[in-house]
Amino acid sequence: MNPTVVIALGGAALLRHGDSLEAGVQRANIVRAVRSVAKIASTHNVVVTHGNAPQVALLSLQAEAYAQVPPYPLDVLGAETEGMIGYLIEQELRNFLPKREVVSLLTQVEVSPDDPAFKNPSVLTGPAYNQGQAQNLAQKRGWKMMAVNDQLWRRAVPSPEPLRILELAAIRQLVTAGAVVVCAGGGGIPVTVTPQGIVRGVEAVIEKDYAAALLAREIGATALLLLTDVDAAYEAWGTNFKRPIRETMPELLRKISFAPGSMMPKIEAACRFVKAGGGFAGIGLLEDAALILEGSRGTVVRNSGVSLDFISRKQSAKQPGPTTISRAAAKQAVKQSGPTTISRAAKRSAQPASMTLPLTKPPGKTK
Repeated sequence: MNPTVVIALGGAALLRHGDSLEAGVQRANIVRAVRSVAKIASTHNVVVTHGNAPQVALLSLQAEAYAQVPPYPLDVLGAETEGMIGYLIEQELRNFLPKREVVSLLTQVEVSPDDPAFKNPSVLTGPAYNQGQAQNLAQKRGWKMMAVNDQLWRRAVPSPEPLRILELAAIRQLVTAGAVVVCAGGGGIPVTVTPQGIVRGVEAVIEKDYAAALLAREIGATALLLLTDVDAAYEAWGTNFKRPIRETMPELLRKISFAPGSMMPKIEAACRFVKAGGGFAGIGLLEDAALILEGSRGTVVRNSGVSLDFISRKQSAKQPGPTTISRAAAKQAVKQSGPTTISRAAKRSAQPASMTLPLTKPPGKTK
Protein backbone atom coordinates (compact mmCIF):
# COMPACT_ATOMS: atom_id res chain seq x y z
CA MET A 1 0.00 0.00 0.00
CA ASN A 2 1.19 3.50 -0.77
CA PRO A 3 2.37 5.61 2.18
CA THR A 4 -0.36 7.69 3.79
CA VAL A 5 -0.16 11.45 4.26
CA VAL A 6 -2.56 13.47 6.41
CA ILE A 7 -2.93 17.00 5.03
CA ALA A 8 -4.39 19.58 7.42
CA LEU A 9 -5.66 22.64 5.57
CA GLY A 10 -5.59 25.58 7.97
CA GLY A 11 -8.33 28.18 7.95
CA ALA A 12 -5.90 30.70 6.49
CA ALA A 13 -5.18 28.28 3.64
CA LEU A 14 -8.87 28.07 2.71
CA LEU A 15 -9.90 31.66 3.33
CA ARG A 16 -7.28 34.36 2.92
CA HIS A 17 -7.20 37.45 5.09
CA GLY A 18 -9.79 39.93 3.90
CA ASP A 19 -11.66 37.44 1.71
CA SER A 20 -15.45 37.53 1.60
CA LEU A 21 -17.26 34.48 2.98
CA GLU A 22 -19.41 34.12 -0.11
CA ALA A 23 -19.60 30.66 -1.65
CA GLY A 24 -17.81 31.57 -4.88
CA VAL A 25 -14.76 32.88 -3.04
CA GLN A 26 -14.55 29.80 -0.85
CA ARG A 27 -14.85 27.49 -3.84
CA ALA A 28 -12.05 29.36 -5.66
CA ASN A 29 -9.79 28.99 -2.61
CA ILE A 30 -10.66 25.32 -2.32
CA VAL A 31 -9.71 24.78 -5.97
CA ARG A 32 -6.33 26.31 -5.16
CA ALA A 33 -5.98 24.03 -2.11
CA VAL A 34 -7.08 20.90 -3.92
CA ARG A 35 -4.52 21.48 -6.67
CA SER A 36 -1.78 20.99 -4.05
CA VAL A 37 -3.55 18.03 -2.45
CA ALA A 38 -4.14 16.28 -5.78
CA LYS A 39 -0.44 16.45 -6.66
CA ILE A 40 0.40 14.46 -3.54
CA ALA A 41 -2.60 12.12 -3.93
CA SER A 42 -1.31 11.01 -7.32
CA THR A 43 1.41 8.96 -5.57
CA HIS A 44 0.19 8.64 -1.96
CA ASN A 45 -2.85 7.74 0.07
CA VAL A 46 -4.21 11.03 1.35
CA VAL A 47 -6.52 12.04 4.20
CA VAL A 48 -7.56 15.70 4.31
CA THR A 49 -8.69 17.75 7.30
CA HIS A 50 -9.62 21.43 7.32
CA GLY A 51 -10.49 24.45 9.44
CA ASN A 52 -13.99 25.90 9.81
CA ALA A 53 -13.89 28.90 12.18
CA PRO A 54 -15.09 31.59 9.70
CA GLN A 55 -17.88 29.34 8.48
CA VAL A 56 -19.11 28.68 12.02
CA ALA A 57 -19.13 32.44 12.65
CA LEU A 58 -21.21 32.97 9.50
CA LEU A 59 -23.76 30.34 10.50
CA SER A 60 -23.99 31.91 13.95
CA LEU A 61 -24.79 35.29 12.40
CA GLN A 62 -27.40 33.76 10.13
CA ALA A 63 -29.00 32.02 13.11
CA GLU A 64 -29.19 35.30 15.02
CA ALA A 65 -31.18 36.81 12.14
CA TYR A 66 -34.07 34.37 12.73
CA ALA A 67 -35.21 34.96 16.29
CA GLN A 68 -38.19 32.59 16.16
CA VAL A 69 -35.92 29.59 16.72
CA PRO A 70 -33.19 29.36 19.37
CA PRO A 71 -29.72 29.14 17.77
CA TYR A 72 -28.43 25.66 17.11
CA PRO A 73 -25.74 24.37 19.50
CA LEU A 74 -22.10 24.61 18.54
CA ASP A 75 -21.67 20.90 17.78
CA VAL A 76 -24.48 21.09 15.22
CA LEU A 77 -22.93 24.19 13.61
CA GLY A 78 -19.64 22.31 13.44
CA ALA A 79 -21.36 19.39 11.72
CA GLU A 80 -22.99 21.75 9.20
CA THR A 81 -19.70 23.39 8.30
CA GLU A 82 -17.89 20.05 8.12
CA GLY A 83 -20.50 18.85 5.64
CA MET A 84 -20.40 22.06 3.59
CA ILE A 85 -16.61 22.36 3.33
CA GLY A 86 -16.23 18.61 2.90
CA TYR A 87 -18.67 18.69 -0.01
CA LEU A 88 -16.70 21.43 -1.77
CA ILE A 89 -13.33 19.71 -1.20
CA GLU A 90 -14.69 16.33 -2.28
CA GLN A 91 -16.18 17.73 -5.46
CA GLU A 92 -13.01 19.51 -6.51
CA LEU A 93 -10.86 16.49 -5.65
CA ARG A 94 -13.04 14.40 -7.98
CA ASN A 95 -12.46 16.97 -10.72
CA PHE A 96 -8.69 16.78 -10.26
CA LEU A 97 -8.58 13.00 -9.64
CA PRO A 98 -11.31 11.47 -11.83
CA LYS A 99 -9.97 7.94 -11.37
CA ARG A 100 -9.85 8.05 -7.55
CA GLU A 101 -12.68 7.48 -5.12
CA VAL A 102 -13.20 10.49 -2.84
CA VAL A 103 -15.27 10.36 0.35
CA SER A 104 -16.23 13.16 2.74
CA LEU A 105 -17.07 11.87 6.20
CA LEU A 106 -18.74 13.60 9.13
CA THR A 107 -16.43 12.82 12.04
CA GLN A 108 -17.25 12.71 15.75
CA VAL A 109 -14.36 13.07 18.17
CA GLU A 110 -14.73 11.99 21.79
CA VAL A 111 -13.69 14.35 24.58
CA SER A 112 -13.83 13.88 28.33
CA PRO A 113 -16.66 15.63 30.22
CA ASP A 114 -14.12 16.11 33.01
CA ASP A 115 -11.61 17.91 30.78
CA PRO A 116 -10.38 21.05 32.65
CA ALA A 117 -11.18 23.13 29.56
CA PHE A 118 -14.89 22.96 30.40
CA LYS A 119 -14.20 24.98 33.54
CA ASN A 120 -12.13 27.53 31.66
CA PRO A 121 -13.63 28.43 28.26
CA SER A 122 -10.93 30.26 26.34
CA VAL A 123 -11.43 29.82 22.59
CA LEU A 124 -13.27 32.64 20.84
CA THR A 125 -15.94 31.61 18.36
CA GLY A 126 -18.81 33.13 16.44
CA PRO A 127 -19.43 36.79 15.58
CA ALA A 128 -18.42 39.88 17.55
CA TYR A 129 -20.96 41.81 19.69
CA ASN A 130 -21.00 45.17 21.39
CA GLN A 131 -20.94 45.27 25.17
CA GLY A 132 -24.71 45.52 25.56
CA GLN A 133 -25.34 42.57 23.29
CA ALA A 134 -22.63 40.57 25.04
CA GLN A 135 -24.14 41.20 28.48
CA ASN A 136 -27.57 40.19 27.20
CA LEU A 137 -26.28 36.95 25.70
CA ALA A 138 -24.36 36.11 28.87
CA GLN A 139 -27.54 36.49 30.95
CA LYS A 140 -29.95 34.93 28.48
CA ARG A 141 -27.90 31.95 27.27
CA GLY A 142 -25.28 31.55 29.97
CA TRP A 143 -22.45 32.19 27.52
CA LYS A 144 -19.05 33.29 28.69
CA MET A 145 -18.15 36.46 26.78
CA MET A 146 -14.62 37.80 26.38
CA ALA A 147 -13.52 41.24 25.23
CA VAL A 148 -11.74 41.38 21.88
CA ASN A 149 -11.00 45.08 22.27
CA ASP A 150 -12.56 48.12 23.96
CA GLN A 151 -15.76 47.83 21.93
CA LEU A 152 -16.28 44.21 20.82
CA TRP A 153 -16.92 40.94 22.61
CA ARG A 154 -17.07 37.33 21.46
CA ARG A 155 -18.25 34.07 22.92
CA ALA A 156 -15.59 31.93 24.64
CA VAL A 157 -16.01 28.15 24.56
CA PRO A 158 -14.03 25.18 25.92
CA SER A 159 -11.36 23.47 23.83
CA PRO A 160 -10.99 19.97 25.29
CA GLU A 161 -8.36 17.45 24.22
CA PRO A 162 -9.39 15.01 21.45
CA LEU A 163 -9.33 11.46 22.81
CA ARG A 164 -10.84 9.15 20.21
CA ILE A 165 -12.21 9.35 16.68
CA LEU A 166 -15.48 7.44 16.54
CA GLU A 167 -15.34 6.83 12.78
CA LEU A 168 -11.70 5.66 12.86
CA ALA A 169 -12.41 2.12 11.64
CA ALA A 170 -14.35 3.46 8.65
CA ILE A 171 -11.54 5.90 7.81
CA ARG A 172 -8.98 3.10 7.93
CA GLN A 173 -11.08 0.92 5.62
CA LEU A 174 -11.52 3.75 3.13
CA VAL A 175 -7.80 4.53 3.10
CA THR A 176 -6.93 0.85 2.66
CA ALA A 177 -9.33 0.75 -0.28
CA GLY A 178 -7.46 3.65 -1.88
CA ALA A 179 -10.02 6.39 -1.35
CA VAL A 180 -9.06 9.99 -0.66
CA VAL A 181 -10.83 10.80 2.61
CA VAL A 182 -11.95 14.22 3.83
CA CYS A 183 -12.71 14.05 7.56
CA ALA A 184 -12.28 15.60 11.02
CA GLY A 185 -13.04 19.06 9.67
CA GLY A 186 -12.71 21.80 12.28
CA GLY A 187 -11.22 19.26 14.69
CA GLY A 188 -14.27 17.03 14.33
CA ILE A 189 -17.63 17.24 16.10
CA PRO A 190 -16.99 17.17 19.86
CA VAL A 191 -18.97 14.47 21.66
CA THR A 192 -18.99 12.65 24.97
CA VAL A 193 -19.66 8.94 25.36
CA THR A 194 -21.29 7.50 28.47
CA PRO A 195 -20.21 4.16 29.99
CA GLN A 196 -23.33 2.74 28.35
CA GLY A 197 -22.14 3.94 24.95
CA ILE A 198 -24.57 6.84 24.53
CA VAL A 199 -23.09 9.58 22.34
CA ARG A 200 -24.00 13.25 22.81
CA GLY A 201 -22.63 16.42 21.25
CA VAL A 202 -21.14 19.10 23.48
CA GLU A 203 -20.70 22.86 23.10
CA ALA A 204 -16.96 23.02 22.51
CA VAL A 205 -14.31 23.46 19.84
CA ILE A 206 -11.53 20.92 19.38
CA GLU A 207 -8.20 22.29 18.22
CA LYS A 208 -8.13 21.12 14.59
CA ASP A 209 -4.36 20.59 14.49
CA TYR A 210 -4.46 18.36 17.58
CA ALA A 211 -7.25 16.33 16.00
CA ALA A 212 -5.19 16.04 12.81
CA ALA A 213 -2.22 14.75 14.82
CA LEU A 214 -4.45 12.19 16.55
CA LEU A 215 -5.91 11.11 13.21
CA ALA A 216 -2.47 10.77 11.60
CA ARG A 217 -1.20 8.70 14.51
CA GLU A 218 -4.23 6.40 14.66
CA ILE A 219 -4.26 5.57 10.93
CA GLY A 220 -0.51 5.01 10.88
CA ALA A 221 0.27 7.90 8.55
CA THR A 222 3.81 8.34 7.32
CA ALA A 223 3.62 12.12 7.31
CA LEU A 224 1.51 14.97 8.66
CA LEU A 225 1.42 18.24 6.69
CA LEU A 226 0.09 21.32 8.46
CA LEU A 227 -0.52 23.85 5.70
CA THR A 228 -1.16 27.54 6.26
CA ASP A 229 -0.33 30.99 4.81
CA VAL A 230 3.31 31.28 5.99
CA ASP A 231 6.27 29.45 4.45
CA ALA A 232 7.60 27.95 7.70
CA ALA A 233 7.64 28.21 11.48
CA TYR A 234 9.83 31.15 12.48
CA GLU A 235 12.08 31.59 15.49
CA ALA A 236 12.03 35.15 16.87
CA TRP A 237 8.94 36.01 14.81
CA GLY A 238 8.12 39.71 14.89
CA THR A 239 11.72 40.79 15.47
CA ASN A 240 14.58 41.83 13.20
CA PHE A 241 16.17 38.45 13.87
CA LYS A 242 13.25 36.31 12.69
CA ARG A 243 14.32 33.31 10.63
CA PRO A 244 12.59 30.18 9.36
CA ILE A 245 13.29 26.92 11.13
CA ARG A 246 13.99 24.37 8.41
CA GLU A 247 14.53 21.10 10.28
CA THR A 248 14.49 20.10 13.93
CA MET A 249 13.37 17.63 16.58
CA PRO A 250 10.38 17.96 18.92
CA GLU A 251 12.54 18.36 22.02
CA LEU A 252 14.21 21.42 20.59
CA LEU A 253 11.18 22.94 18.92
CA ARG A 254 9.19 22.92 22.14
CA LYS A 255 11.79 25.20 23.75
CA ILE A 256 10.91 28.07 21.40
CA SER A 257 7.97 30.43 22.00
CA PHE A 258 5.31 30.75 19.29
CA ALA A 259 2.06 32.70 18.96
CA PRO A 260 -0.51 30.74 21.04
CA GLY A 261 -3.48 31.13 18.71
CA SER A 262 -1.87 30.55 15.34
CA MET A 263 1.47 28.77 15.04
CA MET A 264 1.68 27.19 18.50
CA PRO A 265 -1.05 24.56 17.88
CA LYS A 266 0.70 23.50 14.67
CA ILE A 267 4.03 23.19 16.48
CA GLU A 268 2.48 21.11 19.25
CA ALA A 269 0.56 18.92 16.76
CA ALA A 270 3.74 18.28 14.78
CA CYS A 271 5.64 17.37 17.94
CA ARG A 272 2.89 15.06 19.19
CA PHE A 273 2.75 13.15 15.92
CA VAL A 274 6.51 12.70 15.67
CA LYS A 275 6.93 11.78 19.35
CA ALA A 276 4.20 9.14 18.93
CA GLY A 277 6.25 7.43 16.24
CA GLY A 278 5.12 9.23 13.09
CA GLY A 279 7.65 9.56 10.28
CA PHE A 280 7.77 13.33 10.12
CA ALA A 281 5.61 16.45 10.21
CA GLY A 282 5.89 19.49 7.97
CA ILE A 283 4.62 23.05 8.38
CA GLY A 284 4.44 25.56 5.55
CA LEU A 285 2.61 27.12 2.65
CA LEU A 286 -0.29 25.41 0.96
CA GLU A 287 1.35 25.93 -2.44
CA ASP A 288 4.56 24.24 -1.20
CA ALA A 289 2.85 21.05 -0.01
CA ALA A 290 4.66 18.69 -2.37
CA LEU A 291 8.02 20.35 -1.69
CA ILE A 292 7.45 20.15 2.08
CA LEU A 293 6.82 16.44 1.63
CA GLU A 294 10.19 16.17 -0.14
CA GLY A 295 11.86 17.99 2.75
CA SER A 296 12.97 20.98 0.65
CA ARG A 297 10.50 23.62 1.90
CA GLY A 298 8.77 24.59 5.12
CA THR A 299 9.67 23.38 8.58
CA VAL A 300 10.39 19.67 8.94
CA VAL A 301 9.99 18.06 12.38
CA ARG A 302 11.36 14.57 12.85
CA ASN A 303 13.15 12.34 15.31
CA SER A 304 16.93 12.12 15.03
CA GLY A 305 17.96 9.40 12.64
CA VAL A 306 14.65 9.16 10.78
CA SER A 307 15.31 9.18 7.04
CA LEU A 308 13.32 11.26 4.57
CA ASP A 309 14.28 9.00 1.65
CA PHE A 310 10.87 7.29 1.57
CA ILE A 311 9.00 10.48 0.72
CA SER A 312 9.68 11.07 -2.96
CA ARG A 313 8.71 8.41 -5.47
CA LYS A 314 10.73 9.95 -8.31
CA GLN A 315 13.93 10.73 -6.47
CA SER A 316 15.43 10.36 -3.02
CA ALA A 317 14.45 13.26 -0.81
CA LYS A 318 17.36 15.61 -0.25
CA GLN A 319 17.91 16.67 3.30
CA PRO A 320 18.56 20.39 3.70
CA GLY A 321 22.26 21.27 3.78
CA PRO A 322 23.86 23.85 6.07
CA THR A 323 21.78 27.02 6.21
CA THR A 324 22.93 30.51 6.99
CA ILE A 325 22.23 32.96 9.76
CA SER A 326 23.84 36.20 10.78
CA ARG A 327 26.44 36.43 13.55
CA ALA A 328 24.00 38.12 15.93
CA ALA A 329 21.31 35.60 15.11
CA ALA A 330 23.79 32.76 15.54
CA LYS A 331 24.72 33.89 19.03
CA GLN A 332 21.04 34.06 20.00
CA ALA A 333 20.31 30.65 18.45
CA VAL A 334 23.27 29.00 20.17
CA LYS A 335 22.24 30.48 23.48
CA GLN A 336 18.70 29.06 23.08
CA SER A 337 19.27 25.80 21.26
CA GLY A 338 22.89 24.72 21.27
CA PRO A 339 25.25 24.42 18.27
CA THR A 340 24.05 25.78 14.94
CA THR A 341 25.73 25.23 11.55
CA ILE A 342 26.98 28.50 10.07
CA SER A 343 28.38 28.76 6.56
CA ARG A 344 31.35 30.97 5.70
CA ALA A 345 29.08 33.19 3.69
CA ALA A 346 26.88 33.67 6.74
CA LYS A 347 29.81 34.94 8.76
CA ARG A 348 30.23 37.73 6.24
CA SER A 349 26.52 38.46 5.98
CA ALA A 350 24.72 41.09 8.01
CA GLN A 351 21.22 39.86 7.10
CA PRO A 352 19.56 37.00 9.01
CA ALA A 353 18.56 34.09 6.79
CA SER A 354 17.32 30.66 7.79
CA MET A 355 18.48 28.33 10.52
CA THR A 356 18.60 24.60 11.14
CA LEU A 357 18.21 23.62 14.76
CA PRO A 358 20.61 20.80 15.66
CA LEU A 359 19.42 17.25 15.05
CA THR A 360 21.78 15.85 17.66
CA LYS A 361 20.56 15.40 21.20
CA PRO A 362 20.82 18.65 23.17
CA PRO A 363 23.44 18.83 25.95
CA GLY A 364 22.29 17.42 29.25
CA LYS A 365 19.54 15.25 27.75
CA THR A 366 19.75 11.55 28.46
CA LYS A 367 16.98 10.39 26.19
